[in-house]
Formats: sequence, C-alpha cells, structure tokens
Amino acid sequence: MSKSVVKVYKRPAGGWGALKSVASQIMGQGNPAKGVMTLLSANQPDGFDCPGCAWPDANHRSTFEFCENGAKAVAAESTSRRVTNNLFERYTVTELNAQTDYWLEDQGRLTEPMRYDAASDRYLPVSWDTAFADIGTQLRALPSPDDAIFYTSGRTSNEAAFLYQLFVREFGTNNFPDCSNMCHEPSGTAMRESVGIGKGTVTLQDFEQADAIFIFGQNPGTNHPRMLGELRAAAKRGAAIISFNPLRERGLEKFQNPQDIREMLAGEATDISTSYYQLTIGGDLAAVKGMIKHVLEQDALAVAQGQASLLDQAFIAEHTSGFEALQQDVTQESWETLSAQSGLSEAQIRAAAASYLKADRVIACWGMGITQHQYSVATIQMITNLLLLRGHIGRPGAGLCPVRGHSNVQGDRTMGIHEKPAPALLEKIEQVFGFPVPRHNGYDTVGAIEAMRDQPGKVFFAMGGNFAAATPDTAETYRALKNCALTVHVTTKLNRSHLIHGKSAYILPCLGRTEIDVQESGPQAVTVEDSMSMVHLSTGMNAPASAQLLSEPMIIARLAVATLGERSKINWLHMVADYDRIRDAIAKVFEDFADFNQRVRVPGGFHLRNSARLREWRTATGKARFMPFAIPRSMTQKLSEQYAENLFTLATVRSHDQYNTTIYGMNDRYRGVFGERRVLFICADDLKMLNMQAGEWVDIQSLGEDGVTREAQRFLLVEYAIPRGCLAAYFPETNGLVPLGSFAERARTPTSKAIPVRLRKHLAMKAG
Repeated sequence: MSKSVVKVYKRPAGGWGALKSVASQIMGQGNPAKGVMTLLSANQPDGFDCPGCAWPDANHRSTFEFCENGAKAVAAESTSRRVTNNLFERYTVTELNAQTDYWLEDQGRLTEPMRYDAASDRYLPVSWDTAFADIGTQLRALPSPDDAIFYTSGRTSNEAAFLYQLFVREFGTNNFPDCSNMCHEPSGTAMRESVGIGKGTVTLQDFEQADAIFIFGQNPGTNHPRMLGELRAAAKRGAAIISFNPLRERGLEKFQNPQDIREMLAGEATDISTSYYQLTIGGDLAAVKGMIKHVLEQDALAVAQGQASLLDQAFIAEHTSGFEALQQDVTQESWETLSAQSGLSEAQIRAAAASYLKADRVIACWGMGITQHQYSVATIQMITNLLLLRGHIGRPGAGLCPVRGHSNVQGDRTMGIHEKPAPALLEKIEQVFGFPVPRHNGYDTVGAIEAMRDQPGKVFFAMGGNFAAATPDTAETYRALKNCALTVHVTTKLNRSHLIHGKSAYILPCLGRTEIDVQESGPQAVTVEDSMSMVHLSTGMNAPASAQLLSEPMIIARLAVATLGERSKINWLHMVADYDRIRDAIAKVFEDFADFNQRVRVPGGFHLRNSARLREWRTATGKARFMPFAIPRSMTQKLSEQYAENLFTLATVRSHDQYNTTIYGMNDRYRGVFGERRVLFICADDLKMLNMQAGEWVDIQSLGEDGVTREAQRFLLVEYAIPRGCLAAYFPETNGLVPLGSFAERARTPTSKAIPVRLRKHLAMKAG
C-alpha cells in the first residue's frame, strides 16, 4: 500500500481529475486501445449498458456517454489480466482470504469453473458438466426446496433474472434475497403504500423542466456521476438545487464537465447546490416534516389574509386521502423537537421550505443515505407527503426519484426477483408455464443469513455480487456461509465471498456486460431497466475473456436441466438458444412487456407504464396517501442513556475509487484521502472534545440493542466537515459494526447509515 496522505480537495468534481482517473484506469488494466474502444460503446444504442450505476442514458448527444466511475467499471471488466489455475496453485484459500478486497479483484478475470478441494484448501479446475451435475444432485437431495437460497445481484440482465426466478420457483421456493434488500427496499415499501408503485415517477425530461430539485442522502459525484450533468444543466438555467447531507460532498458543491472543452480550458465550473443543509445523520425525517409544518403555517396565514391557498387543494381533494390526519400530526409537532432531531435550526428548515414554495415543479431525489435507517420508510413517505401538498406527482417537471445503484437492480425486481411475490405474478406463471409455484414468502437478506447461521446444511447460490462483503454483521454472515453444505457463485472476478465458503463450493465464471454473447442462433443482446423505468438493449462488443465462459442465461438453463430434469415443464436449452424466446416468454407473463422484442429494438428502448405518473393510485384507499409519523428518537440517543461516555452515530459510505463492494483503487479524491481506506471522518469540535487529533488511530466499537459489542480496529482520524456527533467511514470495512437485527422498520434494510458507536485510541498510534 502506498503511504497515506490526507489533504483538502479544492477543485470541482469532474474536471481534469476525472479525465486523469479515466486514463489511469484504462492504462492500468494492460490494454489501453481495447479499453478506449470499449468505452466508446458504453451506453450507445448499439452498444452495451454500463455495468455501473442505474442512472438513465441521455438522448445520445455524443459518443462519450460514460462517467468516471463507469469508466472504472468498464476498464476493470475489459482488463487483460486473467485468473487461471496458476493463482490457485500458488495460494490456498486461507492465504487468499488474507488479501485485501482490492487485491482479490485486481487479479483479473476468472477463466474456468473451479471447485473447492478441502484436502488441499484450494480451488481446482472442474468441467462445466461435472459442476452442474453435482450442484443439481445436491439441490435435489435437500429435505425441502426452502433449504436452498438464491441470491441475485443488481447487474443481472432482465433475461437472466427472469429465467432465474422461473427456475427457482419451479424448483419450489421463493427464497430470493437480493441487493434491493440492502439498499432501496424502503423506497419500494414506502411508495407502494403512498402512491401505489415502488418506482420513481420521473424521467430525465422532467429534470429539464424542474424549478427545484431536492436531494436527500445522496452523493452523485461518486455514486452517480452522470447525474451531475443533469444537475449542471438545471443549475445553469436557474433551477434551485437544495441538498441535505451530513457530509460536505464535492459533487454537490461544484462540477466541471469533462466533456465541455471550453469549460475545461477556461477553468470554469458550475455551482450545483443553491442551498446545502448539513443535518445530523438520520435527521431527514424531522427536516422534511419541519418543511411541511412551515408550508401548512404559511398556507393558513395566506388563507386568513384572503389570499389563494398555497396548497393544490383540487389535487388534494381529488387525488389524495389522509390530509387531515397529516395536518393534525404536523401541527402538534414542536419546532424544538424538529430542530433538535434534524440538527438544523428552525430558520434553516423554513428557508428550505420557502424554496419549495417558490417552485412550480419540484423533484425529490434520494439515495441510501435515506434508505439505510430504522425509520427510512417513514422518511420516504414524509418526502412524498411534501410533494403531494402541491401536486408535484404526476405532472411534467415534478415527482419522486429514488436513485438506485446497480445497473439493473430495478429490472431484477420487475422480473420477479422478490421473496414476497405478488399473487398475480404467481398465478400468471402457473397459467403460462403449467407448473405449481410456491405461495409462501421466502427469505430476504437478513432472513437468509439467520437461516444459514441457525440451520446447517443450506445451499447458497449467488447470481453475481459479493454477498459476504455487502451484508451487515460480518462475523455472523461468515458464520452463516460456512455453515452451508454448498455455496455457489456466478461471477466474473474473484472476491471475498468465494473464500468464505460452505463444505462444498463452486466458482462459475460468466460473460461480462461488455462481451459478445454467442448462442445457437447467433450473437445475443440482453436488456436492462434503468432507475427511471426505461428498458433498452445491451450488446457486448469484446471477445470473451476465456473460451470457457458461459452467459448467465446459459448457466441458469443448464442448472435447471441438471436439477429439474424431465419433470420440468420448460425446454430450457431451446429457450436460451435465442434470447428473443426469453423475451417472448417475459411478454406473456408481464403485460407491460407486450411486443417486447419489437419495442426494445427502437433506439433508446421504451418506458414502462408508471401508474403514479399517470395519477392512477393503486393504494389501499384508491388515492395517493398522506402518511403521518411522529418524530422518534434515534438509536444513539436511546443508548446514550445506558452509557456514561460520548456516543456517536456512524454512517458507512463509499470512497470515490469504489462502487458498492468493488474497490477500484485506494483513493477518495473528493474527500482528500489518498492511499488509505481505514479512515474515520470526524469534525474538529468532536476531536477537541475527545482530546484527540487528526492523524491518530482509533478502534470503533458499535453498540446495539442485542447487547453485543462489535469492533473494527485501527482507523485513521480525518478531520472533515461533518456535524457534531456524526462520523463516517467506508464499507465494507465497517459492515461488521452493523448488528444483523438492526434494520429498517417494515423493509428490513440494514441500518448501515445509523450505527451507534464509541471510539477508543488504538494501541499502536502510528501506521505500521
């Protein structure tokens, strides 16, 4: 590891730093010409969908439709490095497990299927036929189909996800934990109750018309850099951008577009946020409720003075229910409570609300800074309440915008990857395919870990992802995976999950998004759904990293044949020989995908029907619902009564050289951290209170209601602009601090953004 350096970053997000980073990533993967040509096909009508985030594609105004972090993902996938049997001959699994997450994935692309050999503690090559036969045999031998757990990553295509859920349901279970359980599950839960659909109600065109864009708990500069282009355009035409985030994030402050030659040469940049409110971690619920209180107070004042109501009274009367209950609840909430729980002054909250009242068209965006909290569902519903007051759902330039992570995480859920399937979906599957499907709910992510930990002999099958690194309570997750009879991972690169294995284990390497997928009928394309419900084709352009790689659809089809045999009602190999057949089957199950093959071949694809956008409210009342919620105390506040020392609230975050659990490098450029990942961001006042200094090393202990003290050791204190009582550190290094039993109410998403912790000086004060 290079020597760690911490320094303030004063430049705008993007700019020359982004270009330098892209060049460095491409050069570092050993094949710069291939890397450049691959990037030019990213997010193009005849190219592949970026394997990074789910931000929608623009109208392809240029050949450069990628961002810095997308370039990192593409470069990593198209690397010239290869993991062959030589690596596993050189290292035992125990030795590999001692390496860092960055080192593991940096070894390159996996090239052949591998099976764990307990005698040598190594992965050894195995044929595809042998692997499928053995996995199928072990699945059939389970006492119950519910003893198998099938995890799904958000990078899986629609075609693969559809086949996967079809196979698993014909096998006999709904055990579908997926990455949605760990990120935006609260968004779907909250919005389905409030507006009748769990997806965002806006498109990119709405960003071109919005008068105000409110951003809650999101860092687009690192997590969704292409979003900065839309925010830049909005700021330039005078739209207000109001950001709520505990940390000062450079991408929300200033942006220089690397694709604007004039701006780059002139050294100019665009100010992004009109107002930036640094609330306390988890303070969004109180802040938004305070904004609603101000709006209602101002409305009452306007009406009393004989002026027109500030609310959209016609919309409220025709399209909503529960307004009176919300009004009563908000009126009773005191400004003292709202200010104390948000970390903002009454004046700040009123100023944010004034920006809302000034705008005719409002978009509200949020990320995992909102969803990974105990009261995340209530917070999202409060944001929805705010927009409903003035009819900002279902008209141009306004609406709800949950900004999701992986490139097809929303599509996977659309295709039926859900442990709580809708009865209508199950009935349709039975009707179309003629086999009985399980009706009981399956395990979500937390439930899957608990089941594997407590019940020996489970089978864990992962379609992509890095389950061991992504999940909370690392020690419990490791214990759970090791308790399995069999673990199987479909993947492109080596990661931590492959080394935390069951008694039997397989690594099955698959094609990447950038690679040509040839089946019996010829080259194939897959489809993905972005964060705004646009469905479009993705076609690889590189030769596969190895002749032994199979596509995800083919892996699923062959697994289904090996497991189900002649009892299956589906001709799996026939279906996977031509992906148009898969899409025809999807069209039979989902009405919104009628004429799928024809519609998706239109450049840019097609938009899925959104009922809330059309003001059709599929809720319990048949209308959009105002949902009141009293302001609760945080877990840190509750635990402070039990402990005499100072407690903090820790939020886990990504570094700039990271996407989810994939580490592309050791730097976090925008936060000024270079060559180090075990850092802890803390404000100057808290350092003084603790009698500590930036540059010292500390251990972090988390406290939970279960009474267990969890610890992560040796973190470098970094002074940063963050409110008192709040800390931030990178995941997955701090995932072990999140108790398995601490999750969002009604959504069960781990509370990774609100961990009560205390600090201890590390015994070794200097890096060594």
